[in-house]
Amino acid sequence: MTTSSTIIQRKWHTTAEVAAMLGFGLSKTKMLVLTGQIRSVKIGRDRRILPAWVDEYVTRCTTGTEEWAA
Repeated sequence: MTTSSTIIQRKWHTTAEVAAMLGFGLSKTKMLVLTGQIRSVKIGRDRRILPAWVDEYVTRCTTGTEEWAA
């Protein structure tokens, strides 16, 4: 008998997880979320952030900075 197991990939991240990914403090990340610079969705009392929204933020921050690369 063969059993297959399914690994569930995370679909979204907490604000604290995003702060760690970006190397920012939690307060700065919460401010970015509250000001809409990083999109999020509110589920109950918690905020969740899709990985694509983190990527959008990073892309916006780095757009036009290529000429500054050493």
